[in-house]
Amino acid sequence: SNMATYSMDINEEATTFDYEFSTPCQKMNIKELGAKFLPPLYSFVLIVGLLGNILVVLILTKYKRFKSMTNIYLFNLAISDLLFLFTLPFWIDYARKNDWVFGHTMCKILSGLYYMGLYSEIFFIVLLTIDRYLAVVYAVFALKARTVTFGIFTSIVTWGLSALAALPEVIFHESQEDLENHICSPRYPEDNEATWKRFQALRMNILGLAIPLAIMIICYTGIIKKLLSCRNEKKYKAVKLIFVIMIVFFLFWAPYNLTLLLNAFQSSFFTADCERSKQLDLAMQITEVIAYTHCCVNPVIYAFVGERFRKYLCLFVRRHIAVHLCKYIPFLPGEKLERVSSISPSTGEQELSAAF
Repeated sequence: SNMATYSMDINEEATTFDYEFSTPCQKMNIKELGAKFLPPLYSFVLIVGLLGNILVVLILTKYKRFKSMTNIYLFNLAISDLLFLFTLPFWIDYARKNDWVFGHTMCKILSGLYYMGLYSEIFFIVLLTIDRYLAVVYAVFALKARTVTFGIFTSIVTWGLSALAALPEVIFHESQEDLENHICSPRYPEDNEATWKRFQALRMNILGLAIPLAIMIICYTGIIKKLLSCRNEKKYKAVKLIFVIMIVFFLFWAPYNLTLLLNAFQSSFFTADCERSKQLDLAMQITEVIAYTHCCVNPVIYAFVGERFRKYLCLFVRRHIAVHLCKYIPFLPGEKLERVSSISPSTGEQELSAAF
């Protein structure tokens, strides 16, 4: 995961004074830049993310029937992304108006859902990584361990941990007056505000980057060693996919987390400088958008790259989408699509039998 505490408020740094400086640090240009570019970028993430994750939920629900632990984790990963995406329209409006108009209670609820979605996304990616590791490296043991019951149990525990991880955001986030507008941002105790800010940044980096990345490196290293020792024509394709998963995860999350860390500890790294503070605010906005887009990539790298999942996707599109489109688009092969759509679900499942 992870987004920073107070990070969700891309305008907070732009609308308040920075008391580390002897004179107020004016950041109106950063605020105006965010109001101009963030709403369309967030809207793109919202549309693409909804399309991909809803398809994953529909296909898993319709065809897979949760017969494996992997499918359960994939379903929960999609729900995590959808939970995060549910909050995006509110942040889009916030970025556009530079004013929080939804009130104190909604600030707390949406902040909690936002971070719960982000934490659970990371945690389920970790569970999927461990699941793959067990399936490849300890195949015999995995037959007993990778059960549907255990998948459901670990999913419930994961949602509980995600709620606990998001709890501080619910406690500290408030709707506050700022000049003529309202902001939704954390309000830490004044006597140790800097300490809380640094603690939250470290917590995000540890739970959202360091631990997940370490687990991925350990698990995927073991998977690669196992694959390379087997005689399998597809092993190099699998190894390539593993590198893609790790690199994508690192590229999407590392810039944001590191910028968050710099922002929280800027007084330790730099001298008090208004221009440097503005640069960090801009970097926070850019890296946050990059991290947001990870929820659009998840369906692609964790579901749609699977050969059988792609077959289910093609069957779903032909049966439920293309058949209806052919009535309005004359060059689509209507009769063939109708024959495909008339296949019973059980027949379709037999043709595409094995799960992940």
